[in-house]
Amino acid sequence: MKKILWIIGGLAVVVLIGFFVLRSWTKSKSPEAVAQINQNGVSVKVDYCQPYKKDRKIFGDLVPYGEVWRTGANEATLIEFDQDVVVAGQPLDEGEYSLWTIPSEGNWIVIFNRETGQWGTDYDQTKDVLRVPVMTRKRNNVAEQFYISFAPKERGTDMLLTWDKTEAIVPIQLRPEQ
Repeated sequence: MKKILWIIGGLAVVVLIGFFVLRSWTKSKSPEAVAQINQNGVSVKVDYCQPYKKDRKIFGDLVPYGEVWRTGANEATLIEFDQDVVVAGQPLDEGEYSLWTIPSEGNWIVIFNRETGQWGTDYDQTKDVLRVPVMTRKRNNVAEQFYISFAPKERGTDMLLTWDKTEAIVPIQLRPEQ
């Protein structure tokens, strides 16, 4: 019995070490990043991982058109609002959500999902809170690494999802008091 416990304990240690080695390796390929803004009454924080282009065709290939994308790498991207907001004209309550997108050749769909903490391929559509269409634009310069940034606007901000030669624009405004 003691021998079995030692074997189980040893296997648990090997699995745990393997998990941390794999996590470290994936983070070195797509490092963690935080994008945040607190301006014009809007406070947004996004925790995500930044994959690299590495001479690959991104949208329409690595990230297929018409399919849900984790909007980053590794774990699902998390977005947090400290107040009720309006995203692309639709109300969204304060809170933390996983952030997903459906890229297309034209405009994209941005998805806010109430499930958080999952790996970026574990998407459950039944937990969607909001889906909104957003505009995209072509960039002249290639963004080698995916990044999220903010461009302050009157009464809010635009969240910019940028990679390769594509930039999706997600307008966010403070929700007016009722």
